[in-house]
Amino acid sequence: MTVTRAPATSAVEERPGYARRWWVLATMTVCLLVVITGNTTLNVAIPTLQRELGATQGELQWAVDAYIVVFAGLLFSWGVIGDRIGRRRVLLIGLAIFAGGSVMAAFSGSPLELIAWRAVMGIGGAAVQPTTLAVITNVFPAGERGRAIGIWAATAGLAVAGGPLASGAVLTHFWWGAIFLIGVPVALLGVAGTLAFVPESRDPDPGRLDVPGVLLSIAALAGLVYGIIHGGSGVGWATPGVLVPLIGGALLMVLFVWLQRRSAHPALDVSLFRNPAFSAAAAALGLNFFALMGATFYLVYYLQGARGYDPLQSGAALIPVALGMAVMAPSSSRLAERFGAKAVCTTGFVLITLSFLGFQLLDEAAPLWLLLTTLTVQGLGMGAVMAPATESIMSVVPREKAGAGAAVNNTVRQVGGALGVAILGSLLATAYASNLGRAVDVLPAGLRGEASTSIAATLEVARATADRARAAGEPEAAEAADALADTAREAFVSAMHLTAVGTAAAAAVAAVVVLVWLPGRRRPGAQETSSA
Repeated sequence: MTVTRAPATSAVEERPGYARRWWVLATMTVCLLVVITGNTTLNVAIPTLQRELGATQGELQWAVDAYIVVFAGLLFSWGVIGDRIGRRRVLLIGLAIFAGGSVMAAFSGSPLELIAWRAVMGIGGAAVQPTTLAVITNVFPAGERGRAIGIWAATAGLAVAGGPLASGAVLTHFWWGAIFLIGVPVALLGVAGTLAFVPESRDPDPGRLDVPGVLLSIAALAGLVYGIIHGGSGVGWATPGVLVPLIGGALLMVLFVWLQRRSAHPALDVSLFRNPAFSAAAAALGLNFFALMGATFYLVYYLQGARGYDPLQSGAALIPVALGMAVMAPSSSRLAERFGAKAVCTTGFVLITLSFLGFQLLDEAAPLWLLLTTLTVQGLGMGAVMAPATESIMSVVPREKAGAGAAVNNTVRQVGGALGVAILGSLLATAYASNLGRAVDVLPAGLRGEASTSIAATLEVARATADRARAAGEPEAAEAADALADTAREAFVSAMHLTAVGTAAAAAVAAVVVLVWLPGRRRPGAQETSSA
């Protein structure tokens, strides 16, 4: 890490786009909103898709995961491409692909078609998200970059809950496909802002493109994320369909690192991971999103299954998480300047740990204020981590390699999020099925396996069975099916309590990681710079 005096004002003003930097930041937040809300809108729509599109549980999972696998696999590649051909150009390409994929997804005629267009959306999203951070890093000097990244991180927090809320509102009045159209006009606004305000930037001396390295990164990341997701789907972590992509992805990642260390023109300078400011911050972001995405996954089932909320209500219930992140992320940058990233991130993870321990107080009838308070504490903790950890990563990466650095930033987020959904989702599903036990025996034998997969499946099968029993004049069978719904809610809450303990444990580990390895407060009069 190079430590220098703050750049002179004249040098700062030479940065392309510096005079319009706040308009550039506004445009980048719009672009970020497009990608994140375009992904999170699907969360609260899963039960609706199951009913209206006739999707199976596996198809629903891949409607979510197709985006994540493609997105994670291409993040690093798009970052490298942006450094070479221009970040403004990659941003426009990504927005166009994402908007086009969204429109086609809205009019999908089958679950498989929806999965395919979600993958296309992942291609565009992978181009947009790291590029927004790379552009901010190039336009803003080191003295202002922390504040700008704080606003960027706050936008990400708002989008996490804004997507489900918008999706819930749309589902209340329109058909399921309309949720994919929400981001299209926002994407067009992002294109207009990019053309008007964003300067082109690229690596002035990119050298030869490391094609084998780029291809290896795609295969390694896609294999790892696919294996993680497939293992968490309930097929078993020891099955060939999980072990082959996991082990293969890990071996390819080792080969990628080996080649990068020996390449004259590496796509990624892997020696950056020797720097605690880089590696500890990357671990912090990964663990933060492990908790965030994993918790969001089971919170939706808790809100719609155990508490009986509709999509709009469940989206609204997630607002405290977004508000907490939006309030804390900009403030955390200023706090990190004063107290150091180590103190701020550690405090954030302590808050996250306490919030998930607080999940033990939530059940089917828990008061609303308790739920909102717990989620607010969670959002405040996550907001305290995102901006300082992101700034720690980007301050180490040379400015001309900002695209690759931003891609690393977003890759650890996605891998952490995928691990959170897979591991915590697997723990939740196993505990739920165990708690439900033989209660599903009141159902016809052919429906018991499907009913045990999730609370949404149990409630749907129980409702349909009760309706058929009443129509056939079998009141006792109908009452038994209705009673199964109450049992399912109790079984889910118990499973969620166990899963929340696992989430709290991950946050506690993260607190230790940043406390031990993340650098403390910078010396007065000096600051990190990303200039070469």
